[in-house]
Amino acid sequence: MEREEVLFSLRAAINGDDSIFPLIVRQTHPADVAATLAELEPTDVRRLLTQVPSDARAEIFGYLPPEFQLAIVQLMARRELVALFVEMSADERADLYNALPGEAQETLLPALAQVEREDIRRLAAYEEGTVGSVMTSDYATLTPELTARQAVEQLRRVAPDKETIYQAYVVDELRHLMGTVSLRDLIVAPPHARVEQFMKREPIHCDADEARDEAAKMIAKYDLIALPVTDPDARLIGIVTYDDAMDVAEEAATAGFHKAGGSSALAGSIRDASITSLYRSRVFWLVVLVFGNIFSGAGIAHFEDTIAAHLALLFFLPLLIASAGNAGSQASTLMVRALATGDVQMRDWGRMLGREFLVASLLGATMAVAISGIGAWRGGPDIAGVVALTMIIVVVVGSLIGMSLPFMMSRLKVDPATASAPLVASIADVTGVVIYFSIAAAVLGAAG
Repeated sequence: MEREEVLFSLRAAINGDDSIFPLIVRQTHPADVAATLAELEPTDVRRLLTQVPSDARAEIFGYLPPEFQLAIVQLMARRELVALFVEMSADERADLYNALPGEAQETLLPALAQVEREDIRRLAAYEEGTVGSVMTSDYATLTPELTARQAVEQLRRVAPDKETIYQAYVVDELRHLMGTVSLRDLIVAPPHARVEQFMKREPIHCDADEARDEAAKMIAKYDLIALPVTDPDARLIGIVTYDDAMDVAEEAATAGFHKAGGSSALAGSIRDASITSLYRSRVFWLVVLVFGNIFSGAGIAHFEDTIAAHLALLFFLPLLIASAGNAGSQASTLMVRALATGDVQMRDWGRMLGREFLVASLLGATMAVAISGIGAWRGGPDIAGVVALTMIIVVVVGSLIGMSLPFMMSRLKVDPATASAPLVASIADVTGVVIYFSIAAAVLGAAG
């Protein structure tokens, strides 16, 4: 069903037709249902969710934005909330539990079974931003002595309660991770072959206390369905699934874009963000860079005599400092991404600096040729020479600053993406003004 059609049907369901929403749920993917529900009022969404079975309710609920989930949960009775928690996946209910107020947590836990209580406490205990905070305990395990036939039968029994059975994890009696085996391997293996004979030993895994970005990188690098997570004693304690890794990568990319633009990350979507949160996310770097740009004005004031004698110089000022900023922003963006993906390391700075100098020189020379004709037309050969020489130098300087700034931030243990583009542009503005008018004063003064 199309989004507009779903939204129209949902409004009809809100007005009293209880047969519509269950029909929508049967015909529409839960993610699409949740995306449309998020446009309604929490009270209406809560009432609609009560019209479908608990498993479908939990699946749809898991796709709702976190802040919207919390708004709905606060409207639920205790019995209703417990039923939802029982059906939710382990990682999603741990995230929701952490978002609940302390009083609601204390009310909820006693109503859950002991196994579920312990699972929630264990998953919720991991610090936000770690692999443990995004892992799930809904995974399938096998023991090495099982035959392929027995392993398939075991996976069939546990499949309804597990997030994935396409990859199973082989553990010993102490839950040490011994290997992995795919469902495909189990199906094609001889029925009486033991799991230990064809399992993949020494599987890729990560520690629960590592940064969750590392798990996403490992899943992408090794093309895994899920990544096993172990404790310091190499015992299997959870897995990070591919879909959760995609969510982590998306959040990291979003945060990187925000930082590169000089704003802090928003807690929710920008569409629903308040004026206050949007203001707070952007004001800091804008104020800082305002004071940084004062130096550009000071540079112009210092060369007032040169500017007064050659007014044609002002025509090229925006062009030159914009070119320096653009070149620097390009170099900065390339380096931020390369550092984030591990394509370059801190030790590569010297080598990258030399290459950037050569590339920037070629770029600057090309741009100088392109602009020198306009310089000659507007101010004569002397102005053309000043503009061309300045273009080469400011592009080189801007590029080297843009390339080096992410390395400097990494050295200082600061995220390289932090305000990289506006910071590079502001530094390039100041240096461009000084370089431009210094060259003009030297060349045109001598010529005069």
